[in-house]
Amino acid sequence: MGDLRLSHGAFAGLDLLGTAVVVLDGELRVVHVNPAAEQLFDVGARQLAGQRFPDLFTRAKQFDAKLRHAIAKSWGFWDQALELERAGSPSLHLNCLATPVETGPGRLVLELRSIDQRLRIEREERELDQAVASRALIRNLAHEIKNPLGGLRGSAQLLERELERPDLREYTQVIIKEADRLQLLMDRLLTPHRPPRIGPVNVHEVLERARSLILAEFPDGVRIIRDYDASLPEIEGDREQLIQAILNIVRNAAQAVLGGPRPLEAPRGEIVLRTRIARSATIARHRHSLALELQVVDNGPGVPPELRERMFHPLVSGREGGTGLGLTLAQAYVQQHRGLIECDSRPGRTVFRIVLPLRSVKPMP
Repeated sequence: MGDLRLSHGAFAGLDLLGTAVVVLDGELRVVHVNPAAEQLFDVGARQLAGQRFPDLFTRAKQFDAKLRHAIAKSWGFWDQALELERAGSPSLHLNCLATPVETGPGRLVLELRSIDQRLRIEREERELDQAVASRALIRNLAHEIKNPLGGLRGSAQLLERELERPDLREYTQVIIKEADRLQLLMDRLLTPHRPPRIGPVNVHEVLERARSLILAEFPDGVRIIRDYDASLPEIEGDREQLIQAILNIVRNAAQAVLGGPRPLEAPRGEIVLRTRIARSATIARHRHSLALELQVVDNGPGVPPELRERMFHPLVSGREGGTGLGLTLAQAYVQQHRGLIECDSRPGRTVFRIVLPLRSVKPMP
């Protein structure tokens, strides 16, 4: 791959590309980045200018060596599985095409395409298929269990009336209470199938309701920080379902920060509620020009690796005594609003991200 001669005026042309483009000099310092690259790395062009590009990322020695080799030999490369990570940010999975150039100080042009979107779409489709199958299974199972439960409870009540020894009623009470507990569990499993009641919803009111409930439930040890975008418009949705979805996620975060170790610099449990506008958001292969992005961030121990692929599956819980339904219900409610929910987790930082279209949509049945 030989040198590509690129005029200074061509930089303006690079700014029109949807692909992220970074121009480097012979020392791998940033000469130019286009708006797509600013968006990809979430850093402005002025902050990037003059910095050694590999130094922006952690664990990038191999990438640094490949870039230096490309400039020294005036030979490009194509990397289809590049992973770059900035401190405090999720990893980026990229395709990278490096091409030598001759343009003033510029010596190497990098074209970077995120493959996170493709991976995210594939994951969303798998999760949607799994959720549909799980809901059908749960609905059928719950109906099958509820009928014999009623008979079991009624029989225990009749038996209790016939018992002559009061001390034996302890055992019938165990049967009745356990039947009631299972009945409540079945009702919770069937709850997501109620048709949504659609109306205008202020997402910040939803978050404030969830926040107040969690602070009342966990009065000590949890700090909840608001980071709201006050310019967000209302969305169309079911207010109660959205409150329950957010409440389940924030409660999960509170239980995590109180039940496990945290970084030394953050001895207190901390949860951040963040809202932003997401532009050009893709949800289940449908692109939305504007969407609402809501994040619940906690500084707990993180999701155990063995649970990360199954955390939204029903009856899967990493907490002793947990029902494993909180995240399942949250996912069901979000999907009914044509949105997506995903999680990125590592020790000390877990981010649950909900994206909802801002335009009026017909919820899923």
